[in-house]
Amino acid sequence: MIAAEGEKTEPEYFDIVKGFNPEISVKYAKKPSGSDPLQVLKRMKNYLKKERSIPPYEAWLVVDKDQWLEEQLHELRDWARQEDNYGFVLSNPKFEYWLLLHFEAGTKVKSPENLENLLKKHLPDYDKGIAARKFIRERIETAICRAKKRDYPPCADWPRELYVTTVYRLVEKMLAPQNT
Repeated sequence: MIAAEGEKTEPEYFDIVKGFNPEISVKYAKKPSGSDPLQVLKRMKNYLKKERSIPPYEAWLVVDKDQWLEEQLHELRDWARQEDNYGFVLSNPKFEYWLLLHFEAGTKVKSPENLENLLKKHLPDYDKGIAARKFIRERIETAICRAKKRDYPPCADWPRELYVTTVYRLVEKMLAPQNT
């Protein structure tokens, strides 16, 4: 189960990743309103309460750092620490940084605007939607390696430095063979 800040890019991306591991299924908490972290958390809690009889194996919150306050992110982190099968990942400043890591090391990023321009070099038609054919497994694995290098030593809760993402943690779980 994934509750993400974005309603288009993130589900499209995670559907691509899911395609590389037919053993998993992914459901998304729909976005009724608001994209701030507390709304993402509220959507997840509502979903889990409603689907109590069929708990998801894993429940993940996916957000951007954007301008969100530390207090808001603390609530997400605290929720994720309640259960072993809960997770919280964040891209600083936004999910597009994670996407860029599929194509380059991300070291040329100087600003959020510059990030968008660099991403459009690889995805010219990018407008919050992504082309599945560009995200082959090899590129996903490369992005994981690049993200791990930037997140070293691994942050305990979320990346506070710009141009660091922990989305790789969720993607690794999605790609791993499932234990039955």
